[in-house]
Amino acid sequence: MSLFTNLLNLHSGNKPREDFFTEIVAYFLSLNKDILIDWLKHHSIISDNNYSSIKISTQQEHQALASHPEDSRLDIVVELSNGLSTDVIFIESKICSTEVPGQLKKYAEILSNLPNVRHRILIYITRDYDPKDERKKYCLDLLPKVNFLQLRWYQFYSFLKERASDILAQEILIFMRKNGMSHTNQFSSVDLLTIVNFNKTLNLMESTLSEEVQREFKLAFGGVIKGTASMTQWRWSSRYIIYTKFSGDNFWCGLGYFNLNPDNFTEYPYLGICLEVSPHFVERPKIIESMHKVINDQPNIWTPENLTILPDWSAIFYRKSLQEFLSQENQLSAIKDFFLKSINELKNIQPDFNFPWKGVSIETVTEVDKEKDPDTSPPSITQL
Repeated sequence: MSLFTNLLNLHSGNKPREDFFTEIVAYFLSLNKDILIDWLKHHSIISDNNYSSIKISTQQEHQALASHPEDSRLDIVVELSNGLSTDVIFIESKICSTEVPGQLKKYAEILSNLPNVRHRILIYITRDYDPKDERKKYCLDLLPKVNFLQLRWYQFYSFLKERASDILAQEILIFMRKNGMSHTNQFSSVDLLTIVNFNKTLNLMESTLSEEVQREFKLAFGGVIKGTASMTQWRWSSRYIIYTKFSGDNFWCGLGYFNLNPDNFTEYPYLGICLEVSPHFVERPKIIESMHKVINDQPNIWTPENLTILPDWSAIFYRKSLQEFLSQENQLSAIKDFFLKSINELKNIQPDFNFPWKGVSIETVTEVDKEKDPDTSPPSITQL
Protein backbone atom coordinates (compact mmCIF):
# COMPACT_ATOMS: atom_id res chain seq x y z
CA MET A 1 0.00 0.00 0.00
CA SER A 2 1.34 3.42 -0.92
CA LEU A 3 2.05 6.29 1.45
CA PHE A 4 -0.68 8.38 -0.16
CA THR A 5 -3.21 5.56 0.11
CA ASN A 6 -2.46 5.29 3.83
CA LEU A 7 -2.93 9.04 4.25
CA LEU A 8 -6.20 8.95 2.31
CA ASN A 9 -7.45 6.20 4.59
CA LEU A 10 -7.26 8.61 7.53
CA HIS A 11 -10.39 10.27 6.15
CA SER A 12 -13.61 8.87 7.59
CA GLY A 13 -16.70 8.43 5.44
CA ASN A 14 -16.42 9.24 1.74
CA LYS A 15 -12.78 9.69 0.81
CA PRO A 16 -11.94 12.89 -1.12
CA ARG A 17 -9.91 10.97 -3.69
CA GLU A 18 -9.99 13.60 -6.46
CA ASP A 19 -9.12 16.60 -4.27
CA PHE A 20 -6.47 14.54 -2.50
CA PHE A 21 -4.77 13.55 -5.76
CA THR A 22 -5.07 17.09 -7.12
CA GLU A 23 -3.10 18.43 -4.16
CA ILE A 24 -0.44 15.74 -4.57
CA VAL A 25 0.11 16.41 -8.27
CA ALA A 26 0.05 20.19 -7.87
CA TYR A 27 2.59 20.02 -5.07
CA PHE A 28 4.85 17.73 -7.11
CA LEU A 29 4.68 20.02 -10.15
CA SER A 30 5.39 23.08 -7.99
CA LEU A 31 8.62 21.38 -6.87
CA ASN A 32 9.45 20.16 -10.38
CA LYS A 33 8.59 23.02 -12.69
CA ASP A 34 10.86 21.58 -15.38
CA ILE A 35 8.65 18.48 -15.49
CA LEU A 36 5.55 20.70 -15.69
CA ILE A 37 7.01 22.60 -18.67
CA ASP A 38 8.07 19.35 -20.37
CA TRP A 39 4.57 17.92 -19.86
CA LEU A 40 2.88 20.99 -21.33
CA LYS A 41 5.28 21.00 -24.29
CA HIS A 42 4.81 17.24 -24.74
CA HIS A 43 1.10 17.85 -25.46
CA SER A 44 1.79 21.02 -27.49
CA ILE A 45 0.01 23.13 -24.90
CA ILE A 46 2.89 25.59 -24.90
CA SER A 47 5.65 26.05 -27.46
CA ASP A 48 8.49 27.52 -25.41
CA ASN A 49 9.89 27.55 -21.91
CA ASN A 50 10.99 31.16 -21.64
CA TYR A 51 8.96 31.85 -18.53
CA SER A 52 10.41 33.88 -15.69
CA SER A 53 7.55 33.10 -13.31
CA ILE A 54 5.48 29.93 -12.84
CA LYS A 55 2.68 29.89 -10.28
CA ILE A 56 0.56 26.84 -9.42
CA SER A 57 -2.51 27.06 -7.18
CA THR A 58 -5.30 24.66 -6.21
CA GLN A 59 -8.95 25.08 -5.31
CA GLN A 60 -8.86 28.65 -6.64
CA GLU A 61 -12.17 30.46 -6.19
CA HIS A 62 -13.69 32.55 -9.00
CA GLN A 63 -16.74 34.73 -8.60
CA ALA A 64 -19.72 33.77 -10.73
CA LEU A 65 -20.28 35.66 -13.94
CA ALA A 66 -23.71 37.18 -14.59
CA SER A 67 -24.87 34.03 -16.41
CA HIS A 68 -23.54 31.61 -13.77
CA PRO A 69 -25.75 30.26 -10.96
CA GLU A 70 -22.87 30.06 -8.47
CA ASP A 71 -19.16 30.69 -7.91
CA SER A 72 -16.58 28.28 -9.29
CA ARG A 73 -13.63 26.50 -7.72
CA LEU A 74 -10.83 25.38 -10.03
CA ASP A 75 -8.85 22.20 -9.30
CA ILE A 76 -5.52 23.52 -10.57
CA VAL A 77 -4.58 26.90 -12.05
CA VAL A 78 -1.20 27.39 -13.72
CA GLU A 79 -0.02 30.93 -14.48
CA LEU A 80 3.01 31.27 -16.76
CA SER A 81 4.61 34.69 -17.20
CA ASN A 82 7.60 35.89 -19.21
CA GLY A 83 7.50 39.40 -17.75
CA LEU A 84 5.60 40.86 -20.69
CA SER A 85 2.63 38.51 -21.02
CA THR A 86 0.85 35.81 -19.05
CA ASP A 87 -0.61 32.46 -20.09
CA VAL A 88 -3.27 30.88 -17.87
CA ILE A 89 -4.17 27.19 -17.74
CA PHE A 90 -7.19 25.78 -15.92
CA ILE A 91 -6.98 22.04 -15.16
CA GLU A 92 -10.12 20.14 -14.20
CA SER A 93 -9.34 16.64 -12.90
CA LYS A 94 -11.70 13.67 -12.66
CA ILE A 95 -10.97 10.21 -11.26
CA CYS A 96 -14.18 8.60 -10.03
CA SER A 97 -16.67 11.15 -11.35
CA THR A 98 -17.65 12.99 -14.53
CA GLU A 99 -18.27 16.61 -15.45
CA VAL A 100 -21.03 18.36 -13.55
CA PRO A 101 -23.47 19.64 -16.22
CA GLY A 102 -22.19 22.97 -17.54
CA GLN A 103 -19.01 22.86 -15.45
CA LEU A 104 -16.50 23.09 -18.32
CA LYS A 105 -18.58 25.71 -20.08
CA LYS A 106 -18.43 27.89 -16.95
CA TYR A 107 -14.69 27.47 -16.64
CA ALA A 108 -14.17 28.38 -20.31
CA GLU A 109 -16.24 31.54 -19.88
CA ILE A 110 -14.26 32.53 -16.78
CA LEU A 111 -11.02 32.00 -18.71
CA SER A 112 -12.30 34.05 -21.62
CA ASN A 113 -13.16 36.93 -19.29
CA LEU A 114 -9.78 37.11 -17.54
CA PRO A 115 -8.00 40.42 -18.30
CA ASN A 116 -4.45 40.77 -19.56
CA VAL A 117 -3.98 37.17 -20.59
CA ARG A 118 -2.23 36.10 -23.79
CA HIS A 119 -3.10 32.38 -24.09
CA ARG A 120 -6.06 30.76 -22.30
CA ILE A 121 -6.09 26.97 -22.01
CA LEU A 122 -8.65 24.65 -20.41
CA ILE A 123 -7.49 21.08 -19.76
CA TYR A 124 -9.97 18.36 -18.86
CA ILE A 125 -8.03 15.33 -17.61
CA THR A 126 -9.87 12.15 -16.63
CA ARG A 127 -9.22 8.59 -15.61
CA ASP A 128 -12.09 7.18 -17.65
CA TYR A 129 -13.19 7.78 -21.22
CA ASP A 130 -15.44 10.86 -21.23
CA PRO A 131 -15.38 12.59 -24.66
CA LYS A 132 -16.17 16.32 -24.78
CA ASP A 133 -15.89 17.20 -28.47
CA GLU A 134 -18.69 19.78 -28.24
CA ARG A 135 -16.76 21.66 -25.54
CA LYS A 136 -13.80 22.22 -27.88
CA LYS A 137 -15.97 23.94 -30.46
CA TYR A 138 -17.67 26.07 -27.81
CA CYS A 139 -14.30 27.19 -26.39
CA LEU A 140 -13.01 28.25 -29.80
CA ASP A 141 -16.20 30.26 -30.44
CA LEU A 142 -15.58 32.38 -27.35
CA LEU A 143 -13.95 35.79 -27.67
CA PRO A 144 -11.23 35.84 -26.57
CA LYS A 145 -11.04 32.17 -27.55
CA VAL A 146 -10.07 29.39 -25.17
CA ASN A 147 -8.01 26.42 -26.27
CA PHE A 148 -9.59 23.22 -24.95
CA LEU A 149 -7.57 20.04 -24.52
CA GLN A 150 -8.75 16.70 -23.25
CA LEU A 151 -6.24 14.30 -21.67
CA ARG A 152 -6.31 11.05 -19.73
CA TRP A 153 -4.44 10.32 -16.53
CA TYR A 154 -2.77 7.25 -18.02
CA GLN A 155 -0.92 9.65 -20.36
CA PHE A 156 0.46 11.54 -17.37
CA TYR A 157 1.37 8.23 -15.75
CA SER A 158 3.40 7.16 -18.80
CA PHE A 159 5.04 10.59 -18.99
CA LEU A 160 5.96 10.63 -15.29
CA LYS A 161 7.17 7.04 -15.31
CA GLU A 162 9.97 8.06 -17.69
CA ARG A 163 11.06 10.84 -15.31
CA ALA A 164 10.37 9.37 -11.86
CA SER A 165 13.73 9.90 -10.21
CA ASP A 166 12.66 10.57 -6.61
CA ILE A 167 10.54 8.94 -3.93
CA LEU A 168 7.69 11.44 -4.29
CA ALA A 169 7.27 10.61 -7.99
CA GLN A 170 7.42 6.88 -7.23
CA GLU A 171 4.70 7.22 -4.59
CA ILE A 172 2.50 9.12 -7.07
CA LEU A 173 2.93 6.29 -9.60
CA ILE A 174 1.97 3.70 -6.98
CA PHE A 175 -1.13 5.67 -6.03
CA MET A 176 -2.11 6.00 -9.69
CA ARG A 177 -1.75 2.25 -10.24
CA LYS A 178 -3.85 1.53 -7.15
CA ASN A 179 -6.61 3.80 -8.43
CA GLY A 180 -6.76 2.60 -12.03
CA MET A 181 -5.03 5.65 -13.51
CA SER A 182 -2.20 3.82 -15.27
CA HIS A 183 -4.17 1.92 -17.92
CA THR A 184 -2.98 2.53 -21.46
CA ASN A 185 -5.06 3.26 -24.54
CA GLN A 186 -4.06 0.05 -26.28
CA PHE A 187 -5.55 -3.42 -26.06
CA SER A 188 -3.11 -6.00 -24.76
CA SER A 189 -3.31 -9.72 -25.39
CA VAL A 190 -4.78 -10.08 -21.90
CA ASP A 191 -7.43 -7.46 -22.71
CA LEU A 192 -8.41 -9.35 -25.86
CA LEU A 193 -8.75 -12.58 -23.88
CA THR A 194 -10.90 -10.72 -21.36
CA ILE A 195 -13.20 -9.39 -24.09
CA VAL A 196 -13.62 -12.81 -25.69
CA ASN A 197 -14.27 -14.55 -22.38
CA PHE A 198 -16.20 -11.82 -20.55
CA ASN A 199 -19.67 -13.34 -20.95
CA LYS A 200 -18.38 -16.80 -20.12
CA THR A 201 -16.73 -15.53 -16.93
CA LEU A 202 -19.84 -13.58 -15.96
CA ASN A 203 -22.08 -16.61 -16.54
CA LEU A 204 -19.79 -18.78 -14.42
CA MET A 205 -19.92 -16.35 -11.50
CA GLU A 206 -23.67 -15.88 -11.85
CA SER A 207 -24.25 -19.62 -11.80
CA THR A 208 -22.40 -20.00 -8.49
CA LEU A 209 -24.43 -17.18 -6.96
CA SER A 210 -27.68 -18.57 -8.33
CA GLU A 211 -31.15 -18.90 -6.83
CA GLU A 212 -30.23 -21.50 -4.22
CA VAL A 213 -27.36 -19.45 -2.82
CA GLN A 214 -29.38 -16.22 -2.95
CA ARG A 215 -32.30 -17.89 -1.22
CA GLU A 216 -30.11 -19.10 1.64
CA PHE A 217 -28.44 -15.70 1.90
CA LYS A 218 -31.79 -13.95 2.10
CA LEU A 219 -33.17 -16.37 4.67
CA ALA A 220 -30.08 -15.96 6.84
CA PHE A 221 -29.71 -12.18 6.69
CA GLY A 222 -33.11 -10.83 5.75
CA GLY A 223 -32.46 -9.40 2.31
CA VAL A 224 -30.41 -9.39 -0.84
CA ILE A 225 -29.47 -6.57 -3.17
CA LYS A 226 -29.03 -8.13 -6.56
CA GLY A 227 -29.56 -7.52 -10.25
CA THR A 228 -27.41 -4.76 -11.75
CA ALA A 229 -25.99 -4.02 -8.29
CA SER A 230 -23.51 -6.85 -8.81
CA MET A 231 -22.27 -5.31 -12.06
CA THR A 232 -21.77 -1.90 -10.48
CA GLN A 233 -19.87 -3.56 -7.63
CA TRP A 234 -17.62 -5.11 -10.27
CA ARG A 235 -17.04 -1.79 -11.99
CA TRP A 236 -16.52 0.40 -8.95
CA SER A 237 -15.13 -1.97 -6.32
CA SER A 238 -13.53 -4.87 -8.23
CA ARG A 239 -15.86 -7.45 -6.73
CA TYR A 240 -18.87 -9.42 -7.92
CA ILE A 241 -21.15 -10.04 -4.97
CA ILE A 242 -24.62 -10.19 -3.60
CA TYR A 243 -25.03 -8.22 -0.40
CA THR A 244 -27.40 -6.72 2.14
CA LYS A 245 -27.26 -3.77 4.50
CA PHE A 246 -28.13 -3.94 8.18
CA SER A 247 -27.98 -0.24 8.97
CA GLY A 248 -27.97 1.91 5.88
CA ASP A 249 -24.43 2.01 4.50
CA ASN A 250 -22.85 1.57 7.93
CA PHE A 251 -22.97 -2.19 8.46
CA TRP A 252 -23.33 -4.80 5.75
CA CYS A 253 -22.34 -8.25 4.56
CA GLY A 254 -21.48 -9.47 1.09
CA LEU A 255 -21.01 -12.87 -0.56
CA GLY A 256 -19.15 -13.58 -3.78
CA TYR A 257 -15.89 -12.77 -5.57
CA PHE A 258 -13.43 -10.18 -4.27
CA ASN A 259 -10.18 -8.62 -5.51
CA LEU A 260 -11.07 -9.03 -9.19
CA ASN A 261 -8.45 -6.48 -10.19
CA PRO A 262 -5.26 -7.61 -8.40
CA ASP A 263 -2.05 -5.64 -8.68
CA ASN A 264 -0.26 -8.39 -10.60
CA PHE A 265 -0.94 -11.65 -12.39
CA THR A 266 0.50 -13.75 -9.59
CA GLU A 267 -2.40 -12.85 -7.31
CA TYR A 268 -5.74 -14.64 -7.45
CA PRO A 269 -9.18 -13.29 -6.60
CA TYR A 270 -10.69 -14.73 -3.47
CA LEU A 271 -14.23 -15.73 -2.73
CA GLY A 272 -16.34 -16.04 0.36
CA ILE A 273 -18.30 -13.79 2.70
CA CYS A 274 -17.44 -10.58 4.54
CA LEU A 275 -18.95 -8.53 7.33
CA GLU A 276 -17.96 -4.86 7.30
CA VAL A 277 -18.62 -1.77 9.42
CA SER A 278 -18.05 1.89 8.63
CA PRO A 279 -15.68 4.09 10.67
CA HIS A 280 -18.42 6.47 11.80
CA PHE A 281 -21.20 4.03 12.77
CA VAL A 282 -22.43 4.69 16.30
CA GLU A 283 -22.51 0.92 17.01
CA ARG A 284 -19.00 0.42 15.66
CA PRO A 285 -17.20 -0.12 19.02
CA LYS A 286 -19.51 -3.00 19.96
CA ILE A 287 -19.23 -4.55 16.50
CA ILE A 288 -15.42 -4.27 16.50
CA GLU A 289 -15.36 -5.91 19.93
CA SER A 290 -17.44 -8.78 18.57
CA MET A 291 -15.20 -9.07 15.50
CA HIS A 292 -12.15 -9.37 17.74
CA LYS A 293 -13.90 -12.12 19.70
CA VAL A 294 -14.63 -14.04 16.50
CA ILE A 295 -11.01 -13.73 15.34
CA ASN A 296 -9.66 -14.80 18.73
CA ASP A 297 -12.02 -17.79 18.92
CA GLN A 298 -11.51 -18.93 15.32
CA PRO A 299 -8.24 -17.48 14.00
CA ASN A 300 -7.85 -20.20 11.38
CA ILE A 301 -11.28 -19.58 9.88
CA TRP A 302 -11.87 -15.82 9.92
CA THR A 303 -9.51 -13.16 8.52
CA PRO A 304 -9.46 -9.62 9.98
CA GLU A 305 -9.07 -6.43 7.95
CA ASN A 306 -8.24 -3.10 9.66
CA LEU A 307 -9.70 -3.97 13.06
CA THR A 308 -7.17 -1.71 14.78
CA ILE A 309 -6.83 1.11 12.22
CA LEU A 310 -9.01 4.21 12.58
CA PRO A 311 -10.68 5.79 10.83
CA ASP A 312 -11.34 3.17 8.18
CA TRP A 313 -13.74 0.47 7.18
CA SER A 314 -13.18 -2.68 9.24
CA ALA A 315 -14.15 -6.21 8.29
CA ILE A 316 -13.82 -9.91 8.90
CA PHE A 317 -13.72 -12.39 6.01
CA TYR A 318 -14.44 -16.06 5.66
CA ARG A 319 -12.69 -16.70 2.38
CA LYS A 320 -10.49 -18.85 0.15
CA SER A 321 -8.37 -18.09 -2.86
CA LEU A 322 -9.91 -18.99 -6.20
CA GLN A 323 -6.71 -20.92 -6.85
CA GLU A 324 -7.79 -23.53 -4.30
CA PHE A 325 -10.75 -24.50 -6.50
CA LEU A 326 -8.92 -24.85 -9.80
CA SER A 327 -7.95 -28.47 -9.16
CA GLN A 328 -11.57 -29.51 -8.51
CA GLU A 329 -13.19 -31.67 -11.17
CA ASN A 330 -16.44 -29.74 -10.81
CA GLN A 331 -15.27 -26.25 -9.90
CA LEU A 332 -18.69 -24.58 -10.00
CA SER A 333 -20.25 -27.11 -7.69
CA ALA A 334 -17.34 -26.79 -5.27
CA ILE A 335 -17.58 -23.00 -5.29
CA LYS A 336 -21.34 -23.05 -4.77
CA ASP A 337 -20.91 -25.44 -1.82
CA PHE A 338 -18.30 -23.08 -0.38
CA PHE A 339 -20.68 -20.14 -0.68
CA LEU A 340 -23.37 -22.09 1.19
CA LYS A 341 -20.80 -22.99 3.83
CA SER A 342 -19.78 -19.32 4.06
CA ILE A 343 -23.39 -18.36 4.79
CA ASN A 344 -23.55 -20.95 7.56
CA GLU A 345 -20.27 -19.78 9.04
CA LEU A 346 -21.58 -16.21 9.28
CA LYS A 347 -24.86 -17.49 10.74
CA ASN A 348 -22.85 -19.35 13.39
CA ILE A 349 -21.25 -16.17 14.68
CA GLN A 350 -24.49 -14.16 14.72
CA PRO A 351 -24.97 -14.67 18.47
CA ASP A 352 -21.63 -12.92 19.05
CA PHE A 353 -23.08 -9.70 17.64
CA ASN A 354 -25.71 -7.86 19.66
CA PHE A 355 -27.23 -6.29 16.57
CA PRO A 356 -30.46 -6.63 14.55
CA TRP A 357 -29.29 -8.75 11.62
CA LYS A 358 -32.28 -8.58 9.34
CA GLY A 359 -31.41 -6.61 6.24
CA VAL A 360 -33.61 -4.65 3.86
CA SER A 361 -34.63 -6.57 0.77
CA ILE A 362 -33.89 -4.53 -2.36
CA GLU A 363 -34.30 -6.53 -5.53
CA THR A 364 -32.56 -4.20 -7.97
CA VAL A 365 -30.24 -1.20 -7.89
CA THR A 366 -30.08 0.30 -11.37
CA GLU A 367 -26.99 1.42 -13.24
CA VAL A 368 -28.61 4.85 -13.54
CA ASP A 369 -28.79 5.19 -9.77
CA LYS A 370 -25.19 4.07 -9.49
CA GLU A 371 -23.96 6.58 -12.06
CA LYS A 372 -25.73 9.36 -10.16
CA ASP A 373 -24.02 8.38 -6.94
CA PRO A 374 -21.12 5.90 -7.08
CA ASP A 375 -21.22 5.65 -3.29
CA THR A 376 -24.71 4.10 -3.15
CA SER A 377 -23.10 0.71 -2.69
CA PRO A 378 -21.17 -0.03 0.50
CA PRO A 379 -17.64 1.40 0.44
CA SER A 380 -14.90 -1.09 1.13
CA ILE A 381 -11.34 -1.46 2.24
CA THR A 382 -10.85 -3.56 -0.90
CA GLN A 383 -11.19 -0.44 -3.06
CA LEU A 384 -7.76 0.85 -2.04
